[in-house]
Amino acid sequence: MSQDINVLALVKGEERYVFLFDDNNRSEVLRQLGRYASNPELSFTWYDAAVLSQKVRQVTAEVEQPAPRFTLPLPTDNSGLD
Repeated sequence: MSQDINVLALVKGEERYVFLFDDNNRSEVLRQLGRYASNPELSFTWYDAAVLSQKVRQVTAEVEQPAPRFTLPLPTDNSGLD
């Protein structure tokens, strides 16, 4: 599990929305996006929430997919087998 802190920011006019999250609180930041979108006093919209939640998922998907430990040659790789 990574200890990296992810930063997600949105600037809308005079308002600034900055979200900091790590692997452990990804679901909380997704819920917070929904809370902001449902608040009529903010300029934060459901579209903003959808776009930012997609970014959250992209960032965490990159972390969740481990790099391959080794690569095997493909059957079409016949270099050096002559």
